[in-house]
Amino acid sequence: MTFNSRQICSLVDRYSVEITPAGAARIGSFANHLPAGTTVNVTFLPGSDIAGTVSVCRRLRAEGFNPVPHLAARSLTGRSQLERALDELVTHAAVTEVLVIAGGIDRPLGPFPSSMELLETGLLERRGIRTVGVAGHPEGSPDIPAPELARALARKNAWARDTGLDVYIETQFCFDADTVAAWERRLRADGNRLPIRVGVPGPATVKTLLRFAQVSGVGPSMLFLTRQARSVTRLLSQQQPDRFVARLAELVAADPDSLVRGLHFYPFGGLAKTAEWVNAVSAGAFRPDGENGFTVLGQALPAAS
Repeated sequence: MTFNSRQICSLVDRYSVEITPAGAARIGSFANHLPAGTTVNVTFLPGSDIAGTVSVCRRLRAEGFNPVPHLAARSLTGRSQLERALDELVTHAAVTEVLVIAGGIDRPLGPFPSSMELLETGLLERRGIRTVGVAGHPEGSPDIPAPELARALARKNAWARDTGLDVYIETQFCFDADTVAAWERRLRADGNRLPIRVGVPGPATVKTLLRFAQVSGVGPSMLFLTRQARSVTRLLSQQQPDRFVARLAELVAADPDSLVRGLHFYPFGGLAKTAEWVNAVSAGAFRPDGENGFTVLGQALPAAS
């Protein structure tokens, strides 16, 4: 692998990150960790109330960040709940961007069994949403067969063309950059034209990553983590995403037609730890380690974007 710091900085620049409402409650000030204007996704987890997502979005906007709420289709009880949530998000948090996902429950609570039914309501456009993220699965999905995923993505491409909205794909996390690059090439060959933001797990212990991988159902990544967790010492060791990021940066730079446009970080080890690592990389405060990765040199304070 050829190490190129400019490629890495370019890929990491203008990253986005994710927070749960419970995680947000533990953050005294987002400005202590993130550059002003950073895009922060706010989850809508199964069994939770979307009001918690709305509340965090309001706080993020007030503190100078770009909040992107998750809209989990299967967790919404109906069209009226979606309308109320969008009204509050747009009116009180100035939201113009959302991430629409199916959601992690088997039986939908309302009329939206998949993200497509939510997208096709027309409510996003009418409420002033201009940018929409949809889910991507580089390793496939344990719940959805590959042909169905392909058909859904084709429909989302068509929906993006018909509405004129800015639509992008945001992926699940995984640990193999070559897998992500091969997946992107397959999507492109099948007609995908949506830009892609690749999901990356922030620094965390192998034990923590293994727990989230089990919940997310990422198969090959589970195998990777299982190999890392063969002893208690390894289970508690910190894993950094440096090799993944360095290799993905190389692959994207080598393919001028790649639709990968940036990274989305899942702060499984905590927002503070992830933000410190990403801010340092974005600032170029790292050096190659001779093992196809790199070492961060020190903490980088948030800077205005």
